[in-house]
Amino acid sequence: MDNRLMTSLWLSLWQGLHSNDASPPAVAFTAGERLQSAWPVTELAASSLALAMQAAADLCGNACPLEVNTRLASRWFQRSYFPINRTVASLWDPFAGDYATRDGWIRLHTNAPHHRAAMEQVLGVHDSREALAKTVHGWMKNTLEEAVISAGGCAAEMRSLADWLRHPQGEHVAQEPLIAQRMQPEAAPPAWRCPVSRPLLGIRVLDLTRIIAGPVATRFLAGLGAEILRLDPPGWEEASLEEEITLGKRCARLNLKLKEGRKAFETLLAQADVLVHGFRADALPRLGYDTDALQRLSPGLIDVSLNAWGWSGPWRNRRGFDSLVQMGCGIADYGRGGDVSTPPSPLPVQALDHATGYMMAASVLKGLRQRRRHNIGFTARLSLARTALLLTQRPYPVADRPAGLGADVAGDLNAETEIAARGIGYRLNAPVWLPGTPLIWSRPASPLGSSAPCWSNTSS
Repeated sequence: MDNRLMTSLWLSLWQGLHSNDASPPAVAFTAGERLQSAWPVTELAASSLALAMQAAADLCGNACPLEVNTRLASRWFQRSYFPINRTVASLWDPFAGDYATRDGWIRLHTNAPHHRAAMEQVLGVHDSREALAKTVHGWMKNTLEEAVISAGGCAAEMRSLADWLRHPQGEHVAQEPLIAQRMQPEAAPPAWRCPVSRPLLGIRVLDLTRIIAGPVATRFLAGLGAEILRLDPPGWEEASLEEEITLGKRCARLNLKLKEGRKAFETLLAQADVLVHGFRADALPRLGYDTDALQRLSPGLIDVSLNAWGWSGPWRNRRGFDSLVQMGCGIADYGRGGDVSTPPSPLPVQALDHATGYMMAASVLKGLRQRRRHNIGFTARLSLARTALLLTQRPYPVADRPAGLGADVAGDLNAETEIAARGIGYRLNAPVWLPGTPLIWSRPASPLGSSAPCWSNTSS
């Protein structure tokens, strides 16, 4: 483990949540093998988890020293749940991935059916990945990127770090804070008390996030005792991620584009303490739910949200995912070590998603502390692209790139048995330890849409 990079990341994360002159508390980061990467992914994993757990300690007044198991932290950035005697659905659609164009590389993201349909609208329907690769090779990368985006799909050409920093969106992201925060109007004192043993007991979190980053945030909050109600539109599925990211949550269906769905959402929001969402910048405001409207519906609300490409600039409303941001922001290009003849070399895990998720959880916990102390609401805005900038400012020296902890988790389980709706498996033990404040999930992972859209102590 690189102690200098760990110290640097821990300081930057702490100051991003608090202030530029804030000094972080001491944290015991256990030494261990690091994930193989050109970037300090293990250090990012450990420090972002520390940020979230320290925020929990500050909320409940636990002054005990915090310890982070860096090896387990790395593994939680890969997968925390391992089914027994059954296979896990593939993380990727057969046509998702990196393709060579006439002048470079592009990544196509086709996991969602409508994103795959948009790609096929531009490139046609193919019966194999090899056939698609031949078609892609006839395009220029930027032309194809714009064509897929215009069709409503998801794609990103591979750019160098320098090209990204000169790009209009890269310039905007570089001016954004790591965590943009704003205090909101005063509200009535909250009813919850934040006991040390279960800091979020009695706190209701409405979860409008999908895929990885936002769900990681709310999974962490569930481990501290929060009631998490995740809402998905009818038909939305995440088969490959469901058991990974629904731990501790109830999952319901709701269509915010219908009158009945909006009415139900507003009723739920009025009874919520926290809203976590991952829509593009203008999505909720277009539905009539901008920051002011959310605060009117739920005075004192803690409102934390995620956007892929940043909150300003020409791409603020562009669809994006971790793998696309890695391609567009220079991470995948830099990982090749200057060998332009090789394919893209991204991070070994979806580290931007996971790290941003724990930063979101830390932001929620800071907001709850502000609400508890000053009876005010709180908003925070984060983005994958800004997290990427944090990481790309700290590459490993070439001679110090780790070669230890690989992607294979088999035989490396430090886990407990978990019985979930779809079967039995192993869940990794928590990677952070705060004496007196354990991470404990009171519900196993549950299928999307398996609960009614109501809080647990109310009728449907």
